[in-house]
Amino acid sequence: MVWPLFHWRRPATLYLHFPCFDGIVSAVLVSLFLEKSRGWRFKRIEPVNYGLKKTWLDTSLPERSVVVDFLYHPHAEFWADHHPTTFLTEQVKADFEQRRGAFRIYDKQSGSCALLLWRNVGETFRGDRRLEEMVHWAEKIDSAAYDSVEEAFSSVHPALILSRSLAVDADHQYCTFLVNRLRRTSLQEVARAEAVQTRFGRAQDLGWLGLERVRQTVRLEGDVAVFEANGEGALINRYSAYYFYPKAHYSIGVTRTEHSVVVTSMRNPWLDFESLNLGEFMREFGGGGHQRVGSVVLGKERGVEAHGIVERLLEKLKSVPEKSVAMEVK
Repeated sequence: MVWPLFHWRRPATLYLHFPCFDGIVSAVLVSLFLEKSRGWRFKRIEPVNYGLKKTWLDTSLPERSVVVDFLYHPHAEFWADHHPTTFLTEQVKADFEQRRGAFRIYDKQSGSCALLLWRNVGETFRGDRRLEEMVHWAEKIDSAAYDSVEEAFSSVHPALILSRSLAVDADHQYCTFLVNRLRRTSLQEVARAEAVQTRFGRAQDLGWLGLERVRQTVRLEGDVAVFEANGEGALINRYSAYYFYPKAHYSIGVTRTEHSVVVTSMRNPWLDFESLNLGEFMREFGGGGHQRVGSVVLGKERGVEAHGIVERLLEKLKSVPEKSVAMEVK
C-alpha cells in the first residue's frame, strides 16, 4: 500500500511500558513497522509505568503518539496492549470499541504485547529471525512460560540477561539505549554491551541476596506460599516462593522498601489449573495485572494495608473451587 506523502518523515513519540522486556520488544516492533509503512521518525522515546495511573488520562500526548504495552489513551494514534486492566474507565473502553482497528490493537488473551503485535504487523518482517527471537522471549518472560523455576532464575540466554538488567538503574537513558540498539542488532550483541553487563552483574548479586531474604520468611498456607521480605539493597524475584515450594498453587509476596510496599501474587506457572483472576483482584486496591499475575504498589502511607490485602486474597483463594485437577507441567 502507498501511504499519503504528508505522513513521511513526520516526527513521532513512542511510549512504552518500562522497565519491562515485553515493553522494549513491543517498542522495537512498532517503531520499525511505522517507519517502514508510514515513514514516521521517532524522535522521542518515553518510558512509562503504573505510577502514572492516576494522571495518565489527563496526560496530553503529542501528535503521532504511539503507546505499547500500557494503559489505553484515547489520544494515541497507535496503541496496543494485552493487559485486562488497561481501560481505566468505562468511557475510554467505549472509546476503544468505537475506534478499534489496525492502529488500535487489543487482546487480553495474548501472553505478551510483543506477540500480539507480531500477529498483526509481523508480515512486514516476514523471515526476520532476529525479531522472531525477540518476540519468542518476550512471550516467555511476560507470560511466565519458563520451562522450570530453575530457568526463571537462569542467566543463560541473552534475553534473560537483558531482562535481569532492567532491575538496576533502569532509567530513561537506558530505555532509549535498549530500544535503539535492538532496532538495529541482535539480542546477543546488545547483551554484551557494557551498559547491560554492568547492570546485570549487580542484579545477579542483589537477586541472590533477595532469595535468601525470602527463604527466611516464606511459609506455606494451604497451597499458597506466602512471604514478606525487606527489599532494601536487594532484588526480590517474583518466582522466589516457588524456588522453595515448587508445588504451591499460588504465591503472595510482600516486599517492603523505604518508600513503598509492593504486594504481588502469582499463579504457579508450572501447574495447570483454572485460577482466580489475580489482576482483577489487585485492581480493587489500585493495582492490576493479568489473570495469572497481579500486583499493587502501596505508598509508604498505605503500607499498613498490605497485611489486609494478603489476608483477603488468602480467603478469596480458599473459596475459589478449582475446575480442574492441578497437574505438574512436564
